[in-house]
Amino acid sequence: MSSLIRVSDAATLGLHAMAYLARQGEGRVPARQIAAGTRVSGAHLAKVLGRLERAGLVRGTRGPRGGYALAKPASRVSLKDVYEAVEGPLCTTRCLFGRPSRCGSCLMGGLLGEIDGLVSRRLAGTRLSDVGVDVREWSRR
Repeated sequence: MSSLIRVSDAATLGLHAMAYLARQGEGRVPARQIAAGTRVSGAHLAKVLGRLERAGLVRGTRGPRGGYALAKPASRVSLKDVYEAVEGPLCTTRCLFGRPSRCGSCLMGGLLGEIDGLVSRRLAGTRLSDVGVDVREWSRR
């Protein structure tokens, strides 16, 4: 089934990894534990964690007792912060083809801009602390 709104695998992974870290609490979590808990490739996760670290959302520590932890309290990190750390700034789409049709206006009218605005506001208004994810449930899947 196709969807008009698509979120990349990297952005999805970033959002889930951050939710996983938020639910783990204060300590560092090894990348392999996050990968196992979210059932993703460790290599793909490493790339995404690197982007989140460069954006200042996570702190990584190397070594046998290393791992990742949130760099800020979950209540201060929005889902939009996470999405944009992985994908770059959210932009409003005005038309499917990036320009009006030959008729002079977008075939979809203002619908795409409205949808983008709604998604952006929802992501900006939702904090990691608001996301009700129980990491114990992930490990049972």
